[in-house]
Amino acid sequence: MRTDLLLVIAIAAIVAGKPTTSRTKTHNKLLLISFDGFRWDYDQDVDTPNFDLLVRDGVKAKYISPPAITMTSPSHFTTVTGRWIEDHGVVHNMMYNATTNRKIPHKIAMTRSEWWDNGALPLWITAQNQGLKAASFYYPGGGVTYGGQPVNRALVETGMKPDANETEWQENIDTVMGWLSREHFDFVTLYYGEPDRVGHAKGPDHPQRKVIIEQIDRTVGYLRRAIAGHGLADRLNVIITSDHGMTTVKKRPAVDEIILNKYLNLLKLTSFEILDYGGYGIVTPRPGKEQEVFDALSRAPNLTVYKKDELPESFHLRNNDRITPIVVVANLGFNLNSRFIVYVNKGDHGFHNGEMDMKMIFRAFGPDFKRNYLAEPFDSIHIYPLMCRLLKIQSEPNNGSLVFTEDMLVRDVGVQSQTSLALLASFAIYLLTVF
Repeated sequence: MRTDLLLVIAIAAIVAGKPTTSRTKTHNKLLLISFDGFRWDYDQDVDTPNFDLLVRDGVKAKYISPPAITMTSPSHFTTVTGRWIEDHGVVHNMMYNATTNRKIPHKIAMTRSEWWDNGALPLWITAQNQGLKAASFYYPGGGVTYGGQPVNRALVETGMKPDANETEWQENIDTVMGWLSREHFDFVTLYYGEPDRVGHAKGPDHPQRKVIIEQIDRTVGYLRRAIAGHGLADRLNVIITSDHGMTTVKKRPAVDEIILNKYLNLLKLTSFEILDYGGYGIVTPRPGKEQEVFDALSRAPNLTVYKKDELPESFHLRNNDRITPIVVVANLGFNLNSRFIVYVNKGDHGFHNGEMDMKMIFRAFGPDFKRNYLAEPFDSIHIYPLMCRLLKIQSEPNNGSLVFTEDMLVRDVGVQSQTSLALLASFAIYLLTVF
């Protein structure tokens, strides 16, 4: 009789350990949302009840750090590849060729595969290659092909519409919820162009920036209601983050603005430059003029000049052919002007990623995240392996690590229960052999 009982236990454990047909996938869905230019402290001087709820219901990092080039395209691509900028090759918002002097504006570069497809596969493609469905709604890098393979569903931002239409923001969420619920997408990225636009136009300290943060907070509330309405609350993880922060631009007459042509003849000494683009600039000296250009730029105030092969290792920039021989980084708040002042921005980014004004937000919630968990600061590059863990897919080679994020996650009940049942079955069979 004892033998019969043990046999029943073993059979029950083995049967219970088999996956049921009611759940065909072992992972929860994932939505990655980016609010461009959302500085780490933007919710601290505004009433944000929905962000406050996220602290209680999920994970908040004190702040996270973007990669060295604190610009939209380079930073966003680091998030979805887990690679440093020197590895993925998206080294600027503008697509350019320093040999031919070709420059393509940011919005148009969003549709050029040759700018993005440099060997580092973004998470959309990796997920698709492992049997999942992926989609991109305006997210940088989502609207091109990789090795000829497109993202399953991709919408590309045209730049012709205002960024702050709240009704449209809600409609975008409705669209994405439909993809996740009715069309069974597994991984979706959603991009919003605010508060970057208002940060540039008005400055981070302007009251209008606070208005936009309140709108973003309402949008987060709408998102959570939509998740519940589509029956996704127990099977959708959400990560909310950004690409960089924002700082106030120092303008005349209070300070002397940087005009680099005052310190060297750019036309005579350089063959290529992008300098009228925030706090980050690149220069190609004419043959034999590198040291002269370096010395001249070093005399300019409020900036730091680097030769490519002397860039700090921590920048993770020097090992890419697209980086020019000279790199210029302005001090916080000083825009780089080439020949004359063309900048009208009240706020900007592109400055050193160690500056607190360049740090950005990280929030996460869903069935796989702990509740009321405060995480220490970490680099945005570590988001990629976290997302791979959530989707339960094999990552591509990357520079990130789960060490910085795995404590955010609850114990994986599905995997643990399967393991426990398997151990129970093995133990029951062992008892049969003993008795």
